[in-house]
Amino acid sequence: WRVVAERALTRPEGSYVARLLDAGPAAVAQKVGEEGVEAALAAVTESDERLVGELADLWFHSYLLLAVRGLQPSLVEDELRRRHADRTG
Repeated sequence: WRVVAERALTRPEGSYVARLLDAGPAAVAQKVGEEGVEAALAAVTESDERLVGELADLWFHSYLLLAVRGLQPSLVEDELRRRHADRTG
């Protein structure tokens, strides 16, 4: 997340992060969708290593989606904690 946040601020030339963020939320959301499908397919047809790689891609692009919307990952963590508390409360 720190790398994504830093590149979102500095937009270094040649940066994949900067290029995708500059393309906007729809482009980033499309990448999240693609990576989600690839992760799901890897879960049922590929090795554990391939699944981990695809999930890394999904998490990375999810960070980009948060960044392009100006959101922090802590909001997702807070939501997960809230859901857990609601179920156990």
